[in-house]
Amino acid sequence: MKVLVLGAGQLARMMSLAGAPLNIEVFAYDVGTGNVVHPLTQQVMLKGLNTAITYSDVITAEFEHIPHEILDICEQSGKFLPTTDAIKAGGDRRLEKALLDSAGVANAKYHLINSRDDLTAAIDTVGLPMVLKSALGGYDGKGQWRLKQREDADRIWPEMAEFMAQTDNQAIVAEEFVPFDREVSLVGARGKNGDIAVYPLAENTHTDGVLSLSVALTGNEALQNQAEAMFRSLAESMDYVGVLAIEFFDVGGKLLVNEIAPRVHNSGHWTQQGAETCQFENHLRAVAGMPLGSTALLRPTAMINILGEDRLPTDLLSHPQCHIHWYGKEKRPGRKMGHINVCADTQEQLDSSLATIASYLDPAAFPALKR
Repeated sequence: MKVLVLGAGQLARMMSLAGAPLNIEVFAYDVGTGNVVHPLTQQVMLKGLNTAITYSDVITAEFEHIPHEILDICEQSGKFLPTTDAIKAGGDRRLEKALLDSAGVANAKYHLINSRDDLTAAIDTVGLPMVLKSALGGYDGKGQWRLKQREDADRIWPEMAEFMAQTDNQAIVAEEFVPFDREVSLVGARGKNGDIAVYPLAENTHTDGVLSLSVALTGNEALQNQAEAMFRSLAESMDYVGVLAIEFFDVGGKLLVNEIAPRVHNSGHWTQQGAETCQFENHLRAVAGMPLGSTALLRPTAMINILGEDRLPTDLLSHPQCHIHWYGKEKRPGRKMGHINVCADTQEQLDSSLATIASYLDPAAFPALKR
């Protein structure tokens, strides 16, 4: 089985590692260069999208912001999964909001903005405070604004207008500010035969709009059931095949969808050591038409993102349940360079392990870890 992944980053890399034991060959199409590369070595294997499509049995994606002309070519091959519409919705908040509404899944009140008059209408419709997010291209906190007072609209509008002018078909989605208790996410998979398997919820901590820490949750059956029902509604409405991640706001025990990711997801990296079958293997199983693997939690687990750092203290490796995953990237401020999975036999032991690991790390580089 040969699987072509659109995108040649760390998610394709981890799919390749998960696919090898199943005799699934994963290769990656670099959207920027047009080369087809090995996900681990980055060595060029083939040149040109059409060649890669011919060579592959299945095509999937590791990120949403893929040019539509590439997606359309892949769709014509009949090999693309989950669906190109799902990928497009993941990369365009306007399509995403329409999808959530059509599936009957609760999300924040919103209004689309293309002009200064639309911003005024959004204030009247959504209310203040509000969060303003770019429809296209926003990622890890970029392309976002907050508006707390009506009189500040004239101040931020020129910046918003300039941002929209930089990209064709750009717009802003105004959302009500949700006073949430915490952010959680659910990662699940749906197979070709319609079978669904979901992982436990994870509680997420963000720093400057970028995920810093994810901790697998247990013991909240009501919240888990609510999240699973929303996952099922979305996945079935799209006839989705593969892994899908949903980010939620937890508001007093009621979940509102913040956004979706039609792919394997950063908040699911903990499954590599914490679940019976990791998200990367389950995505490959799904798109390859294989039975889904168990998503059962093996032990309490947390994932720590490594942002902008290319070295860690060797003392970390002395911790018996600490697992480091590097992505092979060149160092750059704020860049996702890798992640650390930490496991324990009990939640109390996990909390203690995280505190120990925090003592090894620079608090400025890992602010989400408690001291």
